[in-house]
Amino acid sequence: MPVDAFLAMGTRRETPPERLPTVLHNTWRAYHRAVAGMAAAGNNVVVDHVLSERTTPGPNSNRRERERGDRPSGRAALQLAQAHAHGIYDVECDTSRADPLVCALGIKEFLPHRPAPTSFQRLLDKQQG
Repeated sequence: MPVDAFLAMGTRRETPPERLPTVLHNTWRAYHRAVAGMAAAGNNVVVDHVLSERTTPGPNSNRRERERGDRPSGRAALQLAQAHAHGIYDVECDTSRADPLVCALGIKEFLPHRPAPTSFQRLLDKQQG
């Protein structure tokens, strides 16, 4: 469930800059509730919401947020510990050291040979004890 799909469901009119934080906040709240609803109904859900590399230094993630202009600077740094608390990954990319194309090619090369169980399965097994 990509959060961008929820953002795309909004109005096609330009959001005034002073309203953008409120619109984004309300959209994310709705998104979180929709994800929770899907999970509560018994669905397995893969969520595409926050992308922040645990190897990305705080100043680098702050710079990226400023350049994107769609979120307050510092949010990624605050979410870093929670987003990566599990520490289980199939493949990692450090976009502070490699450009996006190099990272994408690394992922493409990895996919046909990924080990089993996947990180999702290991996380599920860990959760289920």
